[in-house]
Amino acid sequence: MTTWYSNPSARTWSSGSAAPSVRDFHRGLPGYEATPLVALPALAEELGVGRVLVKDESARLGLPAFKMLGASWACHQVVERHPGAELVTATDGNHGRAVARMATHLGTRATVFIAAALREKAAARIEAEGATLVRVEGHYDDAVHAATEYAAADPSRELVQDTAWEGYEQVPTWVVEGYDTLLQEIDEQLGAAPDLVVVPSGVGSLAQAVIAHYRQGDRSTGTRILSVEPDSADCIVASLTKGEPVAVETGASVMAGLNCGTVSTLAWPVLREGCDAAITVTDEEALQASADLLAHGVASGPSGAATYAGVRAALRHAGLRADLDLPADAAVVLLSTEGRQDDE
Repeated sequence: MTTWYSNPSARTWSSGSAAPSVRDFHRGLPGYEATPLVALPALAEELGVGRVLVKDESARLGLPAFKMLGASWACHQVVERHPGAELVTATDGNHGRAVARMATHLGTRATVFIAAALREKAAARIEAEGATLVRVEGHYDDAVHAATEYAAADPSRELVQDTAWEGYEQVPTWVVEGYDTLLQEIDEQLGAAPDLVVVPSGVGSLAQAVIAHYRQGDRSTGTRILSVEPDSADCIVASLTKGEPVAVETGASVMAGLNCGTVSTLAWPVLREGCDAAITVTDEEALQASADLLAHGVASGPSGAATYAGVRAALRHAGLRADLDLPADAAVVLLSTEGRQDDE
């Protein structure tokens, strides 16, 4: 069942000083180029807005997802401080593959913890990057706990996780800094700040990056941010509704990259103050959105296509549409954070 939350005052909030730009670092990585911002007029007509553009992350730095932006910067920072360290992480797919790829690039090793339910082909892709894979009974949060314990057991191991908790915040901060490159590209490609950015959310780190980018002190743009997550892993909607972080039980979902039950402690205060709206979508809605985007020439997996499913639901809901208060000629950007895999 779809649930939603809105905060019409979010656009008046400022995140303070800007995060450091790491785009020059990304430009120095093999294969860097800005990913496409694809205009889809048929979607704009469907949604009743001026323009709909999809930021297509299906080919980012040699991998089929945006995660390489955050993982590459965080791994670089970790290895610079701890040369030769074994990189350890937990993943629901793309982050772990990105860490494994960077470990090879940096001349070190990676051990990646995954939940038992992760698809075999996704696990095989991580192993193909040269990582040691460890399967954990339970869900994503259980894999994070196991990876944390493993890293802490040996000083030659360093945890590179894309979610934060009390006492573990520096590395996730670097991950979020890495995501800002994507947003700089959007602003350049569009020639202005968009009126609405729709972001898929797991632990909330990408949404944190989006909000921080468009709420930077006196350059706050008035851009609305809509967070989208699975109805079976709705920790962000649940937390925003209650006004404090809420951990939720998760089940299986086709939106594997968003199947997280605990919001990042770094993301939480930013989401609480600066997220205009949050909505949940079903697996069926995400799969339909993925198929519909493919028909328009954009290959997006269910986690990436969740943004299309979410904005469809939001703009069909009179109350939520009114809260977003979009101009008639609104430019709406959907973050399609992953491509379709060969088993989808």
